[in-house]
Amino acid sequence: MQISDFDFDLPAELIAQTPLPQRSASRLLVVDPGQASFSDQNFARFADYLRADDLLVFNDTRVIPARLFGRKATGGKVEVMVERVLDAQTLLAHVRASKAPKPGSDLILEEHIACRVVDREQDLFVLRQVDGSWLALLERYGHVPLPPYIDRVDADADRERYQTVYAQNPGAVAAPTAGLHFDEAMLQSLRKMGVGMAHLTLHVGAGTFQPIRGDDIERHVMHAERVEVPAQTVAAIEAARQSGGRIIAVGTTVVRSLETAAAAGKLSVYDGESRLFIKPGFQFQVVDAMLTNFHLPRSTLLMLVGAFAGTELMREAYAHAIAGQYRFFSYGDAMFISARALQEAR
Repeated sequence: MQISDFDFDLPAELIAQTPLPQRSASRLLVVDPGQASFSDQNFARFADYLRADDLLVFNDTRVIPARLFGRKATGGKVEVMVERVLDAQTLLAHVRASKAPKPGSDLILEEHIACRVVDREQDLFVLRQVDGSWLALLERYGHVPLPPYIDRVDADADRERYQTVYAQNPGAVAAPTAGLHFDEAMLQSLRKMGVGMAHLTLHVGAGTFQPIRGDDIERHVMHAERVEVPAQTVAAIEAARQSGGRIIAVGTTVVRSLETAAAAGKLSVYDGESRLFIKPGFQFQVVDAMLTNFHLPRSTLLMLVGAFAGTELMREAYAHAIAGQYRFFSYGDAMFISARALQEAR
């Protein structure tokens, strides 16, 4: 397995810079690993590929306005991108500046937030302030942390559209983008069909956009992300299994969360961090099918898709999507990878 197996050329015009007017108006590429076939659909027809007793599992993390602009107390400009809020007064962040601030340095962010660099953890900085809750300050002064491939400043509309309609638990600095296609009308329609729904939380970190560097995939270390798989979700999965339904992950973050919670051989309640790196050869224990957006080349997310669908089929699917002018990445279109004989490895 080589990193070149997960590389592709993407015309810049296919990178979606803005969301469509309606969430469910996106396109849907349906991939059937069993038949090695593709079907071009609209996301509004997603229900056609589901049946009663299937269980959709969603990531209910909420994106926080995690980008802040400001200056050092000594005058130099800085840009802060939050990685994780550690407690009310402390957070872990990426800091961009002409010269990296040292522990003990003071920053003034958005002209309203005074904070201090108290430590450094490799590429990340620990920032502390005492004038209130970081989450409240971010909500008031922060900017939507649009991904680096969206070449524009954030707009007011992004506060709502770069967020799933079922987002509950604040903490992510990137959206679980497969969920952006669902609106309330579709969720209600699926419930009436008898499709089950369950939730977990994975707070997506900025590391999700980092490509693998170098040729040795095995040496790559995943960034840690906070995961919670609650008891009610474990129970819903067990009930769906007993009724013959499929476990359908809405997004790669859900796949990683569920497979992390099953790493000991049996799905269990989980509350902790995950560094699970899913790449071809991985034996899936929980997930039968997945909905996902189109991902960056050379990324761990693309490798996860290759592990699920098969690397060659994944490459063919991406070539099909590029030829068909699908919209890529966070505000782009979706792909549904139906069950591969209910995941033969199980």
